[in-house]
Amino acid sequence: MNPEAQHLVVLGAAGNLTSRLLLPGLGRLLAGDPSREVELWGVGREPMEAAAWGARVSSALVRGGASEDLAIDVASKSRFISLDVTDLEDLRGLIHQLPDRNRTVIYFALPPHITEEVCRKLRDLAAEEDLGNLRLALEKPFGENLAEARNLNAVLAEFRREDQVFRVDHFLGDSQVLNLLALRFANRLFEPIWSSAHVESIYIVADETIALEGRAGYYDGAGALIDMLQSHLLLVLAIITMEEPARLEPRVVHDLMAHVLSVTQVKDFSPTASSRRARYTAGTVGGREIPDYAQETGVDPARETETLAELDLEIASRRWSGVPIRLRSGKALAKDRRQITLTLQPVAFAPHGMGGYPPANALTIDLNPDEITVRIVTNKGGSKFRLGTEDLNAALGERTLAPYSEVLTGILDGNHLISVRGDIAEECWRICEPVLDAWRRSEVPLEEYEAGSAGPPSWS
Repeated sequence: MNPEAQHLVVLGAAGNLTSRLLLPGLGRLLAGDPSREVELWGVGREPMEAAAWGARVSSALVRGGASEDLAIDVASKSRFISLDVTDLEDLRGLIHQLPDRNRTVIYFALPPHITEEVCRKLRDLAAEEDLGNLRLALEKPFGENLAEARNLNAVLAEFRREDQVFRVDHFLGDSQVLNLLALRFANRLFEPIWSSAHVESIYIVADETIALEGRAGYYDGAGALIDMLQSHLLLVLAIITMEEPARLEPRVVHDLMAHVLSVTQVKDFSPTASSRRARYTAGTVGGREIPDYAQETGVDPARETETLAELDLEIASRRWSGVPIRLRSGKALAKDRRQITLTLQPVAFAPHGMGGYPPANALTIDLNPDEITVRIVTNKGGSKFRLGTEDLNAALGERTLAPYSEVLTGILDGNHLISVRGDIAEECWRICEPVLDAWRRSEVPLEEYEAGSAGPPSWS
């Protein structure tokens, strides 16, 4: 056992998230930084043979980019522990096995209600013994509503400092999301027009062609609004609309994100008029036959879970007053889109004789693939004025790490820049809760769209 190694203890290690995202992210991280020593412990309720766990670990690390030799070496030092993390004595036994609590991260790959239960047990343990600098990493969603998020924050504050808690949202681990800070604040071209004086609308979309893909256990209880808008897209919006930070330090950036979210609300305070929800029916996406969502294995149709959500917002600040904002995300759609588009105000005056009024300029940032597009107006008619648009495209820098690799790097290094601070998590729930309440009261109809389409025909 290497006394200099950091320990990553994954609760819920037998689950899909660990093998699909977390371990490949660790593989990519270790491949890029071979000097880093990380010993992995998996924890689950059901027993798993050492050989089976080792094979799962090495396979996932290789998928992430680690060499076979590196993957085998990490897997050989890894271990799987079978216990009930909601049992106080089982949890105490796990903590006592840790060789160095100051160099350990406990990663919660668990549902929110179990995460809160385990945190309460850890709080009870902390009242009896010193947990040192034990750090906690909690997967989203952080709680299942605003009240639960506040309760969990209160529990955590009783035994951990904020700098010992990492709330994970892998969207913030996407290097191109962080590149938004460079685009905004390192370019004279953009920042002077970044306000209601020049921006007509903001549109943030994360459409996916994939359907449920066997994730009914989580997704059917969450839906598109909680899964994507409540966390991922609101955090992207905060980065797009916050004021300029003097320093790229976690506290400074998080203060500004929290401030802009605190003045963000559903447009016109009307969750019924400013939100839309829909669910896919059977169709074809990229040549694949997709069944009706209501017929998918594990789905309870009575829940009326949406697979596509749109939300109209407004920000009550001098910079953004009057600018309509739309967030959208869904599954089983015609094409993959992960985009931010700022449409600019039309020019205030165009000389007579230009052959029409100039169309609007627009700035589109594609997060997958990583590109930026600026739509400009040009003369298309040679010796005559006939206005049209041209798109200027540029590829953004290649990402060196996958989102979960970035997330793990921040956690292991103690850097909170791409972690979600507690008050930010609460603000995201506050914004969405009126919409969720209206949907539960069936005040917004659940529409339908064919899998492989762009959404309900009535949506603009």
